[in-house]
Amino acid sequence: MEKIVVGTNASSPRTWRVIVLEDDEVLREHILIPGLIDYGFAVTGVRTSADLYRHMLSNQYDIAVLDIGLPGEDGITVAQHLRQLSSMGIVMLTGNHERSDHIRSLVAGADTYLSKPVDIEVLAASLHSLARRLRTPIAACSEEKAAYDSVPSRAEWRLETNDWCLATPRNATIALSGSERCALQLLMAAKGAAVSREELIATLCNDVYDFDPHRLEMLVYRLRRKAREQSESLPLVTVRGVGYAFIVDQNDANDALISVSS
Repeated sequence: MEKIVVGTNASSPRTWRVIVLEDDEVLREHILIPGLIDYGFAVTGVRTSADLYRHMLSNQYDIAVLDIGLPGEDGITVAQHLRQLSSMGIVMLTGNHERSDHIRSLVAGADTYLSKPVDIEVLAASLHSLARRLRTPIAACSEEKAAYDSVPSRAEWRLETNDWCLATPRNATIALSGSERCALQLLMAAKGAAVSREELIATLCNDVYDFDPHRLEMLVYRLRRKAREQSESLPLVTVRGVGYAFIVDQNDANDALISVSS
């Protein structure tokens, strides 16, 4: 069964459209589609290559995520056809760890090759990275000029790709889930000022009384862990009795009020 789902910011012109070809219904419907939606993509899921071609007749997609091991036409053959027809991004998924499949995928025109079981965070980061390379030269030049004009002299943490990625001072990319994105938008907009737990919880849910405060602590823990995995120290600090602050310039911090959680 095929399924078309749109991510939470699909009305934005920066939403990247992804078609996922995977015959494993559980993996497709319960892991890949909801996982990619949570990382800001508009997602269409299909079971067979025929379904994929039919959708492409009436819809445009930026990236195709293809399983290699499919009944009938395999994913590598599909990748060859897509590459002949378009310059869309192509990501291959496979449970087969043979080196030959990796080579055949790249020769067929795939941009990225990931092994199953795929980490949805790694897949989302790969898609965001690929999406940035797929921008048209004119759009890319325009955005780069605007970025150059607005970037301060020192490197800094910043939100990119319609705020679905956190870029580090060393230009590493951290893919964000929907809740992580909402929290960082609020924290970074505060420009170093403390944001209360109540404010953060209110932006993460519709009913603050139904929200378990431990979920906020886990969100902060995940963000710090993701930064550590990129060999970065996230400047997200705990403000005693208040909430959290995202402080890039430590001169803005009040050392008497702030304690950094380990």
